[in-house]
Amino acid sequence: MKEEDLRRAAFGDSPDLDVWSALSAAGSRARWLAAVVLGGQGHYAAAATALDALRHDPDQVIASLALSTRASHLRQVGAHHLARPLDGAALAKAPQAGQDDPDGVDAAGARADALLGLAADSLGAQRLHEARRLLTRVETRSWRGEVRKGWVTAEIELASGRAAEAVAPAEAAHGTATSRKALRHELKSALVLGTSLVVWGTPDGLNRGLELVECELNHSAEKRLKPLIWPSALVLAGHASTVGATAIDRATEALSCVLRRADAVSRRVALDSPWVPSGLLRSGEPPNADPQMNFLTD
Repeated sequence: MKEEDLRRAAFGDSPDLDVWSALSAAGSRARWLAAVVLGGQGHYAAAATALDALRHDPDQVIASLALSTRASHLRQVGAHHLARPLDGAALAKAPQAGQDDPDGVDAAGARADALLGLAADSLGAQRLHEARRLLTRVETRSWRGEVRKGWVTAEIELASGRAAEAVAPAEAAHGTATSRKALRHELKSALVLGTSLVVWGTPDGLNRGLELVECELNHSAEKRLKPLIWPSALVLAGHASTVGATAIDRATEALSCVLRRADAVSRRVALDSPWVPSGLLRSGEPPNADPQMNFLTD
């Protein structure tokens, strides 16, 4: 596959593209891009195999990005404690300088990804002061870095009980991703913004938030982006009574599919993680996680 097509899948308008053949590409950048796409589609085990090999790549940018991408996928199944050492290794490997890349596939982007990952890891461990401190160290030079910084900023504010302060960074991330026609990032941003508005809870904000999340859910389902489906469905199930039962069914199907495609370690950790509503998979048990906080992803 051409790198242009892989970038469209990873950072553009084709997140549902079939990229399996690129896993055997000669170039490490192509293999990393393929792993990013597969992770976005919920094929975590396949992505993990590629990323675990790439962490030793001679290209230090790709090695660093592989580590932080693997960490991001682990966070998506609630394994923040396993993600943290990978993000630390990613930061250590990130070069200090190099040629700029429009999508942040460069030294500055690798460093930003690692620091944002560490901030999200700290948030997952409820060390909010540490998460904020790490966030202040992030310097973004690409649209992708700006979007991801907006997500983590909003997530920290939500975890701090400051939903009103989460809206602006989430709104900025959504605007940037939309302007770049980066569909997966746009949909994730819609989830973060919609959730922030729902938790804030003003009448106008609640209505807009539910509309955003419902639209995002339908579009994510159309593009088969399983990791975005289950948290979106749970937000709707908790606040939109007209779609409650249907949303729970969609969340259960998507989460079950994601875990079937995960590696054994991730699957085992996810079933016990407070960040993953694994009770959905066991009949008669309530979810063991707050659906308003289950979107710590790439």
